[in-house]
Amino acid sequence: MKRRQFIQKSTAATLLAGVGGLSLQSFDSSKTKKITILHTNDVHSHIDPFGPDDGRNANKGGVARRATLVESIRLENPNTLLLDAGDIFQGTPYFNYYGGELEFKLMSMLKYDLATIGNHDFDNGIDGLYAQIPHADFEFVSANYDFSNTVMDTHIKPYKILIKDGIRIGVFGVGIKLEGLVDKKMYKETVYHDPIEKAQDMSRILKEEEKCDLIICLSHIGYEYKNKPNKVSDIKLARATKNIDLIIGGHTHTFLPKPTIEKNSEGKDVLVNQVGCYGLYLGKVDFYFSSGKNIKADGASIMV
Repeated sequence: MKRRQFIQKSTAATLLAGVGGLSLQSFDSSKTKKITILHTNDVHSHIDPFGPDDGRNANKGGVARRATLVESIRLENPNTLLLDAGDIFQGTPYFNYYGGELEFKLMSMLKYDLATIGNHDFDNGIDGLYAQIPHADFEFVSANYDFSNTVMDTHIKPYKILIKDGIRIGVFGVGIKLEGLVDKKMYKETVYHDPIEKAQDMSRILKEEEKCDLIICLSHIGYEYKNKPNKVSDIKLARATKNIDLIIGGHTHTFLPKPTIEKNSEGKDVLVNQVGCYGLYLGKVDFYFSSGKNIKADGASIMV
């Protein structure tokens, strides 16, 4: 109990030090609903924490520590989602030996709600990914990977609707172009579509047809490519779309102490966040709603 109280206090202190986000108007806390989004990306099979001699990452990370943090935050707010932005696989002997089974089983124990697919999740081939799906008690979303002619057909949805405290939350996924990055034999007949075009389509469906109050994009396309201005990125996606409230990114291993605030195609704020790699940090974004309207958002990265 003492350990849990210490972690809860430490978490609160970290959040107070790193809060950032957007505020559209003042609000009465007694009449608001709070939705908490927790997220990871590019964990790369890092199950154990880094050791005391591992340089700048010393004594950080580890699934057990992440589980304790997630538990403490869920106790504070039951209306919490836990999401992952891909590259779950590859990086330690755990993946080489178990092929992803351990990663999915542990994520299931942490009660992840959704994940998207990263390029390294094809490292044992699409058949290897498919073989591990039964170990995942959570779903995968990807709107721009067409798996119709593969074993993954029907196992991946473009989006998912989740409801917390009456708030409709739409989450969709997009992934990076696999050609030139992943050997063709690994992803086989998977067809890639432009992520920005798919994001425009998904955000319209989720807002207009599914009547979502909060729209989240789980992205594995990379935060930004300053030396490659034509390359698709989360920043470009944020600017080219509308109705998306939060983009949770991966692939570039970009650490953001708090979400970046970008303007979308209508000049409205959208949060873009990514928490580095290897499970060193846990992303946390709180959205506040009044009368079904998103009125405030705060974000921070918590060291694990």
